[in-house]
Amino acid sequence: MFDKLKQLAQLKEMESKMKEERIVVENNGVKIIINGKLEVEEIALNPQLGLEEQQRIIKDCFNEAVRKIQMSMAQKFSGLF
Repeated sequence: MFDKLKQLAQLKEMESKMKEERIVVENNGVKIIINGKLEVEEIALNPQLGLEEQQRIIKDCFNEAVRKIQMSMAQKFSGLF
């Protein structure tokens, strides 16, 4: 039982740390920053690019940032079990 309580405390601590984590992905002057809760904190555009190109880059940057956060979470959680 104490092991379960210890794991629960570790999970809560890890969750708190993940909320503070930030991932920055930049491509061709377009930048996106998301946090561990998968919330977008910042998007910076490149005014020298066309609308369609910026839309594609934002989508690609967001997807890459989400993958990085998920990988980070998986690595941290794998150490618990």
